[in-house]
Amino acid sequence: MSNGIFIGGGGPDYSQAQTLPLKYANRHGLIAGATGTGKTVTLQILAEGFSAAGVPVFLSDVKGDLSGLAAAGSADFKLHEAFSSRAATIGLTDYRYSAFPVTFWDLFGQQGHPVRTTLADMGPLLLSRLMDLSAAQEGIMNIAFRVADEEGMPLLDLKDLQALLVWVGENRAALSLRYGNVSTASVGAIQRQLMVLENQGGTQLFGEPALDLADLMHVGADGRGQINILAADKLMGSPRLYATFLLWLLSDLFETLPEVGDPDKPKLVFFFDEAHLLFDDAPKALVDKVEQVARLIRSKGVGVYFITQNPDDVPEDILGQLGNRVQHALRAFTARDRKALSRAAETYRPNARFSTVDAIRDVGVGEAVTSMLQDKGVPGIVERTLIRPPSSRLGPIDDAGRHAAMQASPVAGKYETLIDRKSAYEILKARAESAAQDAAKAEQIAEDQSAAQREFNAGRRYTGARVDRSTAQPQRGSMGSELGRAFGDAVLREMKGTTGRRIVRGILGGLFKGR
Repeated sequence: MSNGIFIGGGGPDYSQAQTLPLKYANRHGLIAGATGTGKTVTLQILAEGFSAAGVPVFLSDVKGDLSGLAAAGSADFKLHEAFSSRAATIGLTDYRYSAFPVTFWDLFGQQGHPVRTTLADMGPLLLSRLMDLSAAQEGIMNIAFRVADEEGMPLLDLKDLQALLVWVGENRAALSLRYGNVSTASVGAIQRQLMVLENQGGTQLFGEPALDLADLMHVGADGRGQINILAADKLMGSPRLYATFLLWLLSDLFETLPEVGDPDKPKLVFFFDEAHLLFDDAPKALVDKVEQVARLIRSKGVGVYFITQNPDDVPEDILGQLGNRVQHALRAFTARDRKALSRAAETYRPNARFSTVDAIRDVGVGEAVTSMLQDKGVPGIVERTLIRPPSSRLGPIDDAGRHAAMQASPVAGKYETLIDRKSAYEILKARAESAAQDAAKAEQIAEDQSAAQREFNAGRRYTGARVDRSTAQPQRGSMGSELGRAFGDAVLREMKGTTGRRIVRGILGGLFKGR
């Protein structure tokens, strides 16, 4: 359908078309369900629908099987007969296999084009979340970013921040007077977390060239939107890195894109798989930021769809903003599961033909309980829906197919070469080298002095400052000169006192005694 995405068939015989109106697709959505109930296929057919409608898509491939979007399905596939039968049941008369334009991305640069950002772009809040810093350590991180701005030192990669933290530790006394306490223990703790982040792949994430958001929003000459797939199967080994990167990307879209109001279709649709990783143990400040982005980013033309096993994984304030929902089966094995099932059913507009609770519990694989926004943004009546079969390949493509897709992508060759321009690390290194050179010059001057001059300089430590002219002001001497002056002042004060007068009388009496 030109004004909507066909999701599947509903009604008593699954013949009633269930569609997601493009006009309301930026009102966000939820795909939920237990493992093995069909969430991945639902994500795949939504990505196909958006691409066919000219809407670019960004999604993460956590299991490695969404790469099949780049290849067409095949009649010799084992599920071909089942797919054809389902298409006939739901009224999908023009069902055919097709490949879609795909760009592969990978933080590690192995299964896709490298995707990077800079430390300055990510900012201290998300970076502190990424490294699980305490409040005190987060404060020092904010100080480091402030100093970098004031000193004109760009923070691009991990070595920039590591060098800057060393400088902050060395100058903690002066910084503490202006910004608050800076402890070496906290600086050391941040450095250890940076080392952990480096081992998890942070070196590949931070640097330049940074990702240009325009490259995620490409629409081809044939009018189809580009499907951007982030290879996340390896990245899931570092779940905090995965969640923080996607949150940064979402925040950057929010801060960069202009306001567009209510467009006829989204400018980009963002799928956030394994959404519970974003909210697990997240501080309130971070959850508030996600809520703010989810509430306001729709006016930038971006739709956000969270994918998780249970709707309870998403905070209630954010869940309330997800108007388009595809709920696959939830299993109710425990009392807690039954409560979660009941709460999930309560969020839907009821259907007189069936119990929503029973439907969510009983739907089979490839079937779901759906509710899409309708005219004026009103939630649609809940419906049991048989999800349409995908047109692209179900399952991953081989390495040769992935390589061919990367060679043909619109960003081929743009991000492969790392750029290391002058930044905080190089600036601080140059300062240290300059100071070392100055110290070496001073040492060389001292060695080149004559023996008499060196003897004089050594004597200055005990005899006070050298005076070249009678009108010259005494120069500030070394620590030895200071101690000598202090001792002389003490003697002078004693001479002015009673003991001093006694000594003077004794001397004068001896001189004049014989006269």
